[in-house]
Amino acid sequence: MQAKPERTIVVGSFRLKISFAPVNITIANERGGVTQQLAWDENTGVLSFLSADEPLFGLGEGGPQFDRRGSTDLMRSGQGGYKLATHGGRVPIPWIIGTSGWAIFFHQPFGTFDFTGPQGKFQPASPGASLPLDLFFVASANPAAIMAEYARITGHAEMPPLWSFGYQQSHRTLASREEVIAEAKTFREKKLPCDALIYLGTGFCPSGWNTENGSFAWNSRVFPDPTEMVDELHKEHFHAVVHVVILSDRLRGTVHDRCDLSRFDESEASCHWDAHRKDFAMGIDGWWPDEGDPLDISSRLVRNRMYWEGPQIDRPNERPYALHRNGYAGMQRYGSFLWSGDVYSTWETLKTHIPIALNTALSGIPYWGTDIGGFVPTKEFTSELYLRWFQFGAFCPLFRCHGRTWKLRLPWGWNTGDPGPVEINNYNGAAIPDSSQLHNDQVEPICRKYLELRYRMLPYLYSAVHECATTGMPIMRALWLHFPDDPKAVECGDQYLWGKSVLVAPVVEKGATTRPIYLPRSTWYDFWTGERLEGGREISRPVDLETMPLYARAGSILPLGPVKQFTSEKVDGPLSITIYPGADAAFLLYEDDGTSFNYRKGEWMGIQMAWDDGRKILSLQLARGSRMLSSEPKAITVQLAEVARNVTFKGKPVEVSF
Repeated sequence: MQAKPERTIVVGSFRLKISFAPVNITIANERGGVTQQLAWDENTGVLSFLSADEPLFGLGEGGPQFDRRGSTDLMRSGQGGYKLATHGGRVPIPWIIGTSGWAIFFHQPFGTFDFTGPQGKFQPASPGASLPLDLFFVASANPAAIMAEYARITGHAEMPPLWSFGYQQSHRTLASREEVIAEAKTFREKKLPCDALIYLGTGFCPSGWNTENGSFAWNSRVFPDPTEMVDELHKEHFHAVVHVVILSDRLRGTVHDRCDLSRFDESEASCHWDAHRKDFAMGIDGWWPDEGDPLDISSRLVRNRMYWEGPQIDRPNERPYALHRNGYAGMQRYGSFLWSGDVYSTWETLKTHIPIALNTALSGIPYWGTDIGGFVPTKEFTSELYLRWFQFGAFCPLFRCHGRTWKLRLPWGWNTGDPGPVEINNYNGAAIPDSSQLHNDQVEPICRKYLELRYRMLPYLYSAVHECATTGMPIMRALWLHFPDDPKAVECGDQYLWGKSVLVAPVVEKGATTRPIYLPRSTWYDFWTGERLEGGREISRPVDLETMPLYARAGSILPLGPVKQFTSEKVDGPLSITIYPGADAAFLLYEDDGTSFNYRKGEWMGIQMAWDDGRKILSLQLARGSRMLSSEPKAITVQLAEVARNVTFKGKPVEVSF
């Protein structure tokens, strides 16, 4: 039989040369340089591709970090996937990014990756199978275009409620009704900002919110009057979130399917969701679906979808909230949050979680965080480790404390002498912090500093969430996304950009007095001191216990709001806009009601800001398609170095000159 002739296909500025027997595809750019070469072995089913000369990112949450080269990844899902103690749970996503300007999404079939040789290899789960490979190949010199294409392939992220980006305090073993209410009131009395209180289920601890693992009945010893207690929490402006599990290892269908109540089937999404609805009617605001490691890919996505669409049956115009431990490509379509699982309280865990955050974000999962402080306490769990982790958590989309010895997860817990219920049995290496650590009055004010900063940054953060939902650019950004032509920035996995303007360098070394930081090629301003520094070099930044280095890029517009105790609090005071000069800048400030889907109907406000560095003029105008959300004008203070200008924005274009 005569072999098929070679074919050449032109796609944009790229040229694909396809040969057969064996199948080989070469993708060349407009200058003739080879961007990628794919070769398929018909006998083994292995696909080979170029990978050796550049950092490789992606592949979901967990696994070897940061650059995936040199690793073999079986793409195992769940907490048994790879080094749980330090690397957390594994959410494998077959999306690999080559930092020279390409990416591949392996849609079908699932399989193993091998990056140990000069070529990357993909082995389908059934070796030698002649199944067709379904791949999406993306090529662009612009990282933002690569992320946009991933969103186009797997879906754009939905926008969760604004409150989910506030601080979330998790609990374990609960003593009584009085303890639950008193702990909530303490946040307000101490003026420590907080938006959500999360309660673990019984079975995962001796005394949680429900009667037993998997139950939707309330534990009357702690919640004797659950409806009244939830109402009390709401009056204090807290959102109540409860822990739930699915005991079935399969899940199918949607919440809109009919559930046959005569033969209740927990593997049917509609039946499983029905079990939630009574508690939801009591006023529960969100869900924490735990476990799910045995679920296959389709079941994981069914569960992600269930917690997005289920709440909308009863509250059709309220954005749901769910914090998951498992998922897959496309989970972002359901506004799913993800946390990294039952990690240990060690410095190595904190250090490792920075690159994990970046690869998770590069894999299309934008709403991510950790158990601040680590889930399993060890001898390394000190107030210092807690504070450094808390500072990092303030710059993760999910800002939540959780873990055993749970009272040490409270911002004031390190100065009470009480770690809370111990709960460390069956964990190798677990330990209770030394009692000398439990009377430290430094911790609470430092936590307050970062809580208040998080809430002040909400206008900036929520605008980044909107950008993520519309463009595919994540909130936590590897430096490669903005500095692809700076090799040192591309390789840097221990710091990141928060949105497009703020560089975050978490302190991850015990007893650190300095923090080495690579400033990419640009001009930067120290957020804390205002010092101007030239980039393209490494610096050593002195740090004390309360300082995590932050830098703003020249040519940035940074909006900050007033300090709030919860996201919906109405606080008098202007929006503060800080200009970091040195280059032109643009920023879209996004606002909506934070709770409903009305923004889809045009009920949102965007203030398009542009800074002309040469003329020293900031222009403000209403973004196309948006409108003023209030009849009241918006008070704004614009800060440039030591000079401030006050302006009132009424929806008409305005300029602020310096």
